Amino acid sequence: MEIRTMETVFEELMELLQNKQMKELKTRLDDMNEADAALFLQTLPEKDMAMVFRILAKEHAAEVFACMEIDEQQLIINSVTDRELANIIEELYVDDAVDLMEELPANVVKRIMRNATPETRDLINQFLKYPENSAGSIMTAEFVDLEKDMTVKDAFDRIRKTGEDKETIYTCYVTSKDRKLLGVVTVRDMLLSPYEALIGDIMDENVISARTTDDRETVAKMFNKYDFIALPVVDLENRLVGIVTFDDAIDVLEEEATEDIEKMAAITPSDKPYLKTGVLETWRARVPWLLILMISATFTGLIIGFYESALSKFVVLTAFIPMLMDTGGNGGSQTSVTIIRSMSLGDLEFSDLVKVVWKELRVALLCGLTLSAVNFLKLMYLDKVGILVSAVVCITLLATVLLAKLVGGIMPMLAKKIGFDPAVMASPFITTTVDALSLIIYFRIATAILKI
Repeated sequence: MEIRTMETVFEELMELLQNKQMKELKTRLDDMNEADAALFLQTLPEKDMAMVFRILAKEHAAEVFACMEIDEQQLIINSVTDRELANIIEELYVDDAVDLMEELPANVVKRIMRNATPETRDLINQFLKYPENSAGSIMTAEFVDLEKDMTVKDAFDRIRKTGEDKETIYTCYVTSKDRKLLGVVTVRDMLLSPYEALIGDIMDENVISARTTDDRETVAKMFNKYDFIALPVVDLENRLVGIVTFDDAIDVLEEEATEDIEKMAAITPSDKPYLKTGVLETWRARVPWLLILMISATFTGLIIGFYESALSKFVVLTAFIPMLMDTGGNGGSQTSVTIIRSMSLGDLEFSDLVKVVWKELRVALLCGLTLSAVNFLKLMYLDKVGILVSAVVCITLLATVLLAKLVGGIMPMLAKKIGFDPAVMASPFITTTVDALSLIIYFRIATAILKI
């Protein structure tokens, strides 16, 4: 059987479009996974994208629309009629519709809300009231709810009747008359039970749920911990108001990881893909951090200037400054990245600070001694700078590694304790701090040993 790449499939679709074989193109696109169809549409010129989108089947069109980037979604909205727009909004899951509202310009949002049904409009407005990074902001209201006095047969009848519009039907939630969450039951549980069995007898009453106000990253991590497909979300009175599905959890974790990486690289986070971010927008995201780091790095120049007379007597010391600073920065970055990642996974808390310091002290000592021993041999037999200069460099190297590991371990944990994002205390800030401190140590040791 021939295995075709997505590139080959896209070429075939493009050929159908160019030859105006629209019926065949529609059939092929409707049979495709919505994510792949969305990717194909986004490769087309704007005029063709809107035209091809309009030939898709109504339900499939909404699924494809949900997978597209916000710029392309806005283009589609601007190209369709009010009736077509209403169909798209009604077919979207509520969480996807809410995400759309949060990204689009106000005038486009007004048009969408004007064409939505009153029920959809009320539901979207309700979801938009939740805090931006809360579980309520990423949940969906399309879930299957059952009653505990239903039989398994009744439950399957309900799923068949309402399940088509639900985001997931595998996990069902049992609620009371006043919508309070009582338990959870899966389709597997029901398939393995007699038709006359009561849902209340086979449901799991030990339900793990999230509050609408819980942080969305915390909620997303629960999927990894419990291997959930969906997680129920309740209000302060334990009433079931929505569910978070695993695909939404993956999106959150991806966004948070991207944000952490950008902060660790001293870049203001952006929610746009790289190629869709303009030059000026990229400049605005990067230059403030570069300015801060540049200004803070001037302390390094001041320290070197302060010890200029000492350097003039032992010019050879200047040659080893880059090596010491780079080693310190690299050592600090190793530790800070490890600590930040462990905190983001929930493996470390501020109460573990003493354990972290004790471990990093031992690791730093081993690393520092290894680097110093190798460097001492190099200085003595290759550079031939003499035993005193070699001692100055190697002792400084050991002290720098010790300092860098401690700073790299402590600063992210302190940052989180006082309410800052630990990712900010990554490579750039660690390197700048360690550079300045390692130079002070270097010149202090040189002054003491070389008597300068």
